[in-house]
Amino acid sequence: MRIPSGCAIAAVISKEGRRMTGEKIIEAMKPMHDRSNGLGGGFAGYGIYPEYKDFYAFHMFFDCRDTRKSCEAFLKEHYEIVKGEIIPRRKMPEITDEPIVWRYFLTPLPSVLASLQLDEKEFVARTVMKINTEMKGAYVFSSGKNMGAFKAVGFPEDVGVYYRLEDYEGYSWTAHGRYPTNTPGWWGGAHPFTLLDYSVVHNGEISSYDANRRYIEMFGYKCNLKTDTEVITYILDYLIRRQGLTPEEAANVIAAPFWSTIEGKKEGYDREKLMYLRKVFPSLLVTGPFSIILGFDGGLMALNDRLKLRSMVVGEKDDKVFIASEEAAIRVMEPDAENIWSPSGGEPVVIRVKEGQY
Repeated sequence: MRIPSGCAIAAVISKEGRRMTGEKIIEAMKPMHDRSNGLGGGFAGYGIYPEYKDFYAFHMFFDCRDTRKSCEAFLKEHYEIVKGEIIPRRKMPEITDEPIVWRYFLTPLPSVLASLQLDEKEFVARTVMKINTEMKGAYVFSSGKNMGAFKAVGFPEDVGVYYRLEDYEGYSWTAHGRYPTNTPGWWGGAHPFTLLDYSVVHNGEISSYDANRRYIEMFGYKCNLKTDTEVITYILDYLIRRQGLTPEEAANVIAAPFWSTIEGKKEGYDREKLMYLRKVFPSLLVTGPFSIILGFDGGLMALNDRLKLRSMVVGEKDDKVFIASEEAAIRVMEPDAENIWSPSGGEPVVIRVKEGQY
């Protein structure tokens, strides 16, 4: 049965940078159980690897031991691997068809960066694209510093228990329960989708996917994880990291105001900026119903499509901000949440941790 409004998203962040375990974000997904169908669940945590905060954390799926050994040999040629290990998990009957789930803490070799004349973030991004595109049976599904994604085929509350998220502490968490409508349910296709420290969870459908994909692949990105959401992550990486836009400005590209809205604004800097962004990045306008949460180093951004065709609610309590598809999920995380409100279509909600607090 097709339920086009399916999928559940949730997030919590401490503006003071206080770390919390993954238990509450798992609990938040339970009242939204029926928004997903067991074909994908996942989480992303920020600040979870303080002891390895200066190293990139590669979370990877492998189809067999030989694939892992080949990929590891490739990584050793280009990176210093500080640690490599199986990601701890629980055996659960609800989680089946498990691949090998591994993580590496690594840093690019200075000699390799010098020879290629690349900064390390661009080099890591290219490494992710190369592995996911060219190494059959190997997928990097998380590649940021001091953060990590955890995902699988299953309901999100089971996936969180499977990955033992109560053992991790982070200042920010995002979560997703999947109800795929146009794409297959498989481990690599579960949300979040990540690149470097950017992670995206998404509820909706992207009708502009092919136009967005054709444009972004001109800049070295490769969409090969069999779902439309992947392209949003690469668009945001391109706009924020490579083009230097703020998250708010990037939101005005992917959920750009209508021309009539822009023309109705008073002449001035804001109007000129909105016109500039629409003219320079027309192929990165994301159309179709969506609500997304972008996680990044030190913050979160929540965004609806400009017509607000998907639900999203925000609440607050003390130094914490909560975001979810339904208020019930927020109430599970914080029964006394205050200032519950629904963001307007196309209006980004950006929350940042105080500088120096994470």
